[in-house]
Amino acid sequence: MPDDLKAVLSQVLDPLMGRALGDLGMLTSVSEKRFGADRAVVSVPVPNYPLLDELQRRMVEAAGSDIEVEVGVMPDGARVEFMDRLKDHAGPGVGETGSRTRVVAVSSGKGGVGKSSVTTNLAVSLVRAGKSVGVIDADIWGFSIPRMLGIDYPPVVIEQSIVPPVAHGVKAMSMDYFVADDQAVIWRGPMLHKAIEQFLKDVWWDEPDFLLVDMPPGTGDVSISLSQFLPRAQVLLVTTPQPTAQRVARRAALMAEKVNQEVMGVVENMSWFTGDDGVRYELFGSGGGAALAEEVGVPLMARVPLLPEMREGADDGIPVVVAAPGSEAAIAFDELAAAVIAKKARVRTHPDLVIR
Repeated sequence: MPDDLKAVLSQVLDPLMGRALGDLGMLTSVSEKRFGADRAVVSVPVPNYPLLDELQRRMVEAAGSDIEVEVGVMPDGARVEFMDRLKDHAGPGVGETGSRTRVVAVSSGKGGVGKSSVTTNLAVSLVRAGKSVGVIDADIWGFSIPRMLGIDYPPVVIEQSIVPPVAHGVKAMSMDYFVADDQAVIWRGPMLHKAIEQFLKDVWWDEPDFLLVDMPPGTGDVSISLSQFLPRAQVLLVTTPQPTAQRVARRAALMAEKVNQEVMGVVENMSWFTGDDGVRYELFGSGGGAALAEEVGVPLMARVPLLPEMREGADDGIPVVVAAPGSEAAIAFDELAAAVIAKKARVRTHPDLVIR
């Protein structure tokens, strides 16, 4: 019966918005034919709607029978109602009081330690653990998250709201979408501050469980702006086994301490390489992650080995947890995701508030 089919299709999740078609009001009609395929009409908010093929595939799979999916575009009034409906059922925005989103700033004192790779694979591992996840590529000058996730289409603008692209279940915003390949980002403090503000306030994140922020190396303008917008963010430090990298990463911990952000733990990347002979080779020395964790007084949450699939995945847009599930690196990231989930944010107190 058409009503039964409509009930089934109403529960299909739109891959871009991450909500059911029925809740979004995108399923316009469903009709059952006596002969031939059933027919469903879907209205999308903008032309050239991303991930439409995936949406149609999900609908056909859910129907369990032959079905024709017809696609139309919402008129202006319906598009306004579409965004109003979303906002009416959403919680507080990221960074606002009462938001359930946990913000994790992935930081390092220097470049070249694989911070973006850690951010990307941690995000996908969190999705695999059943969490909704967004990523802000805040490394304004060295943006790389979209390529590592394999995102090949720009954000969608719906009634003044920016809807971020999605890949592997992860929503991601980056300067990469707005800068041509042959251009450099030459910005100073106020422009950087405004860009970060827009990534937080103008983007439709829909209150994810986690928002990961791929921080730029060091402790410059972007780090200061993010500490103002996201004062309750937890900080995850990324280093390599080298003592030099460990000492530099300590600066990111000092920055977090200055702005009263909690350092949740340390990730040691490039810890070893396992050869064909089964022997682990510590190409970059050893002990840097453990030393940094001990110095800062936080746990060493993961040691991630070198793996060819990590480099290949970064270039091809297939994170190692997808490209090589069950590998040493994938297991390390899944364990890291579990540790991040378990590490609840500290309860903040105010020295002038006393319970009597």
